[in-house]
Amino acid sequence: MHKDELLDLHEQMVIIMEYFREQEEIEGGLFDPYDALDVGPDDVHKSKSEHKHAVFVLGNALASALSEDEFSNAGRIGKRMNELAEDAKQKL
Repeated sequence: MHKDELLDLHEQMVIIMEYFREQEEIEGGLFDPYDALDVGPDDVHKSKSEHKHAVFVLGNALASALSEDEFSNAGRIGKRMNELAEDAKQKL
């Protein structure tokens, strides 16, 4: 995936995150790990690796927001996103 495509994906995922933040039934600190990264889709000066890591961390949080438990489809996706985030973090 090219960096511009990754930035587009990142931006779309942030829009979804903002929707979930407005929902009352979503736990408050769910997106704190993503927020702590301080890498947004508008930060074009950040590296592709930083954006990739941010996308995986955000994907994990979004999957957690959708999952009923760790064995649901969204739960399994969240677990895989977490693994990919850890792998991307090591490559920073």
